[in-house]
Amino acid sequence: MRVGNLDIGTKLFLAPMAEVTDSSFRKICKEHGAGITFTQMVSAEGILKNNFETLRHFSFSRTEKPIGVQVLGNNPAILKEAANELSKMGADLIDLNSGCPVDKVTSNKMGSALLDDPQILGSLIKNLVDGSNGVPVSIKLRLGKNKSSINIFETAKAAEDNGASLIFVHARTREDRYETDADWSWLKKIKEKVNIPVVGNGSLFTPQHIKEMLALTGCDSAMVARGALGDPFIFSRYKLLLEKNSDPGLTDIKVVHDTIIKHIKFLQEEFGEVIALDKAKKHSIWYFKNYPEINSFLEKVFSAKNLDQLRELISVQVCNIQLNGKDFREKDEIHKKFQKKVLFWLTDENENEFG
Repeated sequence: MRVGNLDIGTKLFLAPMAEVTDSSFRKICKEHGAGITFTQMVSAEGILKNNFETLRHFSFSRTEKPIGVQVLGNNPAILKEAANELSKMGADLIDLNSGCPVDKVTSNKMGSALLDDPQILGSLIKNLVDGSNGVPVSIKLRLGKNKSSINIFETAKAAEDNGASLIFVHARTREDRYETDADWSWLKKIKEKVNIPVVGNGSLFTPQHIKEMLALTGCDSAMVARGALGDPFIFSRYKLLLEKNSDPGLTDIKVVHDTIIKHIKFLQEEFGEVIALDKAKKHSIWYFKNYPEINSFLEKVFSAKNLDQLRELISVQVCNIQLNGKDFREKDEIHKKFQKKVLFWLTDENENEFG
């Protein structure tokens, strides 16, 4: 698949996710085959004001390129200036968030609230394109406000007519949030309506899901969100599924162990011990969610006082899985919890773009 001058072939996109897609996680996903990763969503206004948190969220290294930055905003002039700044900072793709369903975002007429008026949405996209200095501009869309007011054809056409290079479509409505299964049937209809690339998103938790969605819809690529949490291996597994029509299944637990340890190292370097500890606990739970002995791990992980203790718990957990992990009767229950609330870690306050 080509995006402007970028050619990512058959590789997939990693979605922007609040409090998740920091540099550490992006590096891990890139190592396992992600084509383009996204920073966390950032405020267009915060970019222009050089807000510290905003700058931290979209800082990236050369090794992470190509990389996308997703912006949140509703002021055409500010979005144009923000696109100009991002182009100077080396972003390879600039995306407008029109998918976030969280009340504190939509109440300010941003995120998925932008879907209500395709004409205004088109104006915002045009300003991003005008300010981007040739960097491709994309937009993350949902189907509409609710099932009674689906207007994805209008918003997709507005994106195309105003210069967007591609669209990401989360196949749920704003009202659905993340509580229902994504309706992939809409993706096929959208693909038939526009001439720019369409990237499907929503309920993609396995390589088989991705392959099935692309075959059903004809989409140009897929964007993976929650499916990559604890499973950055989904990108390399998908590659094998495409090339050899074979998915190796759950990643060997030794590889999982080595990946977690590397991920923790990246977190410590990026954030320091205190902040990294909380983030590492969260990711460790996600890495083990598909393996036996998860409940015993959950009982212990929150008590870790430092990263060394957490590393020791991880090593013990891996040994327990290797010795005893032959049956996993809790898996379906854990998976349902994970799909609904990202394994009870995510709250309504920070819920954002978890495909």
